[in-house]
Amino acid sequence: MDELFKELDRKMENAIEILKKEFQKVRTGRANPAILDNVNVDYYGTPTPINQVGNVSVPDPQMITIAPWEKKMLTEIERAIQKADLGLTPQNDGNIIRLPIPPLTEERRKEMVRQIKKIGENAKIPIRNVRREGNEKLKKMEKNKEISQDDLKQQAEKIQILTDKHVATVDELMAEKEKELMEV
Repeated sequence: MDELFKELDRKMENAIEILKKEFQKVRTGRANPAILDNVNVDYYGTPTPINQVGNVSVPDPQMITIAPWEKKMLTEIERAIQKADLGLTPQNDGNIIRLPIPPLTEERRKEMVRQIKKIGENAKIPIRNVRREGNEKLKKMEKNKEISQDDLKQQAEKIQILTDKHVATVDELMAEKEKELMEV
C-alpha cells in the first residue's frame, strides 16, 4: 500500500511541477527570462535555444537583455524573437538586444488571468487521472482478494485526501499567479 501511495503522490507532484513551468512562461508585467524558453534561434542551420547563443539577463524589472556570444547572431536572435510572437519588440543596438517589457493593460491582465485559470484546470486533469488509476488498482486488489472491502473504502478515501491536497496546491498556485498578474 505504501508503495502505491508513494507512486500516486510522485505522479501528482510531477503534474504540479509541470504546472509551475507553464506558469513561468506566462508573461506578467515583470521581466522573466523564462518567457524566452521556447524561442529557438537559427544557429548555423540548427534551431538552438536563445540562452545557448548568448547571455540572457534581467537588469531591471521592465527589461530583458540578450548579449550574444557572436555579434553576427544579433539579427538571428532578433528575428527569432519577432517570429515567436511574444508581443515584445526587440531593440538591437549593435552589441546587445534589449527587450522592454511593456506594462500590461487592464484588459490584457484579465485575459492572462483567464489563461492562468485554463492552465490550472488543465493541470487538475492528470491529478484526477492518477486518482482514477489508484482506485482501479485498489479495485483490482480487492477483486483478487488481496484486500477487504473495508480496506478498499479506507484506501480510496486516502487517495481522495491525497488528490484534494494536490488540487488545493494547484488552486493556491493559480491564486498566487493571478495576484502577481493583477499587481500594477
